[in-house]
Amino acid sequence: MNDTICAISTTLGVGAISIVRVSGKEAIEKVNNITNIDLTKKKSHTISYAYIKDNNEIIDEVLISIMKAPKTFTTEDTVEINCHGGIATTEKVLELLLKQGIRLAETGEFTKRAFLNGRIDLTEAEAVNDLINTKTDKARKIVINNLKGTTSNKIRKLRERLVKIINNIEVNIDYPEYQDIEEMTVEKIKEEIGSIEEELESIITNSENSKIITNGINIAIIGRPNVGKSSILNKLIEEDKAIVTNIPGTTRDIVEASFNLNGITLNLIDTAGIRETEDIVEQIGVKKSKEALEKADLVLLILNNNEKLTKEDKELLEISKNKKRIIVVNKTDLEKKLDIKDENIVYTNTIEEKGIEELLDKISELYKLEQLETNDFYYVSTIEQLNKIKSTRNNIKDIKAGLKENISIDMLEIDLREIWQTLGEVIGETYTEELLDNLFKNFCVGK
Repeated sequence: MNDTICAISTTLGVGAISIVRVSGKEAIEKVNNITNIDLTKKKSHTISYAYIKDNNEIIDEVLISIMKAPKTFTTEDTVEINCHGGIATTEKVLELLLKQGIRLAETGEFTKRAFLNGRIDLTEAEAVNDLINTKTDKARKIVINNLKGTTSNKIRKLRERLVKIINNIEVNIDYPEYQDIEEMTVEKIKEEIGSIEEELESIITNSENSKIITNGINIAIIGRPNVGKSSILNKLIEEDKAIVTNIPGTTRDIVEASFNLNGITLNLIDTAGIRETEDIVEQIGVKKSKEALEKADLVLLILNNNEKLTKEDKELLEISKNKKRIIVVNKTDLEKKLDIKDENIVYTNTIEEKGIEELLDKISELYKLEQLETNDFYYVSTIEQLNKIKSTRNNIKDIKAGLKENISIDMLEIDLREIWQTLGEVIGETYTEELLDNLFKNFCVGK
């Protein structure tokens, strides 16, 4: 944290401009050593025209932005060199900075410094990465909410409410003589805990929905060879992406494609036909297909309308039964020989292009895509953060169970503190000193 770092902040390649970012206490001084102007005399948040020089050789004609601490993203002195776009030029500028003793930044280190220096919290740091990777306008809208601190503020307010409950319990126990202190009764705790639980449930629901909006839905198309998996993928994306023949085993590796449905990205994986085979290459494809099935959010199991269920079909039905699944009975233009029942069945015929819209409607229905809104959307974006929120929900259930069993209120304080601590971990604000500082904050017990 005491050294100065640099990195290329734009995609390396041919373009109009490239930006090289430098951050740290020596940022301005070090960049100044490779320019033809005196950057140390420039005011903060100004842009200067300059040349980048290597001894007497001019490397590039640039614009240099100077931003002095603490009003920067990292809260450190920051310099951004706007070069002409191009691999050779940009890398040469970076090379000169490294020769000045500036260290190459680690992955995500600028955002990490912003967090460690208190500029942003953990949910906002995650939102920076989410915003870079968004693929749809819906995703962009909810990420911007997190970048503004919507989720962080909600969690902070929940922690404040928990601190107030804990403070009341402790003061009631340690200072029973103070009549102006609100007595924290079982009923009051029940009411407050119930309200907090509703807020947590809302964050959990939003977080699970946000994964769909920001990352899309990963869909594995599985089935025996020659049931029409690749044809269905091509019809869904309206492009001949996968090779289609009537030869079983044509698809030997996974084929990936994406498209947009109701503002949500659907990530399709067309897998190799799953069957017993002696072909070594096909065996690798089958193994990859099974791995894709395990990782998928949704499985499209393709069956042949013109054939009775085979042993392989039955095995696929079994291994996919615990996944969110749609059974697609394909080749309905042929004589029906298949007899199967399931609550999520769609009948398709890729020759006559029938059933594809119905399949899309079924996907939309399963995930309630048309109902996903982004107004005031708040969420946590990582599995770790979501699991912490879910663990606080479990703590609340323990508190409720304890209240039913008439456990003493001071015993509930342990679970309340754990909820408070865990929520702090979600946004990176858990400090023991914080609880101590807030212990008597809202009470006039010192008079």
